[in-house]
Amino acid sequence: MLKWLMRDPVDQSREQRAVFAGVLGVVVNLLLFASKLAVGMWANSIAIISDAFNNLSDLGSAVVAVFGAKMSSAPPDREHPHGHGRIEYVAALVVSFIIFSVGLELLHSAVRKVLNPQPVEFSAAVAITLCLSIGVKMWLYFYYRRVGRRIDSSLNRAVAVDSLNDAVATSAVLAGAVLSRTTGAVLDGYLGLGISLLIMYTGFSTARESANLLVGVSADPELVQRINEMILQGRGIRGAHDLRIHDYGPGRTLASIHAEVDDKASLVEMHAEIDAIEDRIEDELGVTIVIHMDPVSGRAEGKEQGGRT
Repeated sequence: MLKWLMRDPVDQSREQRAVFAGVLGVVVNLLLFASKLAVGMWANSIAIISDAFNNLSDLGSAVVAVFGAKMSSAPPDREHPHGHGRIEYVAALVVSFIIFSVGLELLHSAVRKVLNPQPVEFSAAVAITLCLSIGVKMWLYFYYRRVGRRIDSSLNRAVAVDSLNDAVATSAVLAGAVLSRTTGAVLDGYLGLGISLLIMYTGFSTARESANLLVGVSADPELVQRINEMILQGRGIRGAHDLRIHDYGPGRTLASIHAEVDDKASLVEMHAEIDAIEDRIEDELGVTIVIHMDPVSGRAEGKEQGGRT
């Protein structure tokens, strides 16, 4: 079972990898939520209960990730000729709202705990549960980060960061419980405050990234430079300008550019060269590009590059 969970889904499609990661998140976070909630209620700890509901929000995020992956993989149709890839960005935005709302509710509970502190029970069961949670969340962090990089998924990258935050938060809860046991200080409410603020910050950061992707941001400068370089390396290309790049979701990047060609060159030969460059850019960079030929005087010297995105 463990070998199956740890396998590298390299032979799977992008949709299958994303769905698998989402289902895995649902199962793991459901188990963590149930165990932490039981321990938190037994120990009368708002910090542990807050950490449990943080895992519940992660479960909701995983469910959204599954549906987002399925819907974003739908083929193009008449209303959406460039596909449905941006649905993944919408799903990430929904995840951020879930995270932020959970953090806000836990903040309210933590404030009440600070105003009315109560002793917290600490035992081996509490310590073991929290230590296991930290280990599982660190594993999920590395797993989601790997998946996010392999399939270029902002949603999985956001879930990875959230998993890392969970591990940090649970470590703080464990440290606070140990300090309370050794010093007698009641730190539970304050730890709950810290965890809730961390959850809210994660939700805000995820929302900002998703909103930027939906609104549209400047293309990666390295991608712009690489496209220009590949075009200027073409035989008979004297310059390039007016590069425009459009992001329609992971793996759905479209671009257009004007390439300056010698006005005395063979139209058939230059058309073949342009087609070859377009194919090379799509194969190496994953960008579907349309190159428009602009004839220029053969006396022009040198090559220029430039463009807008």
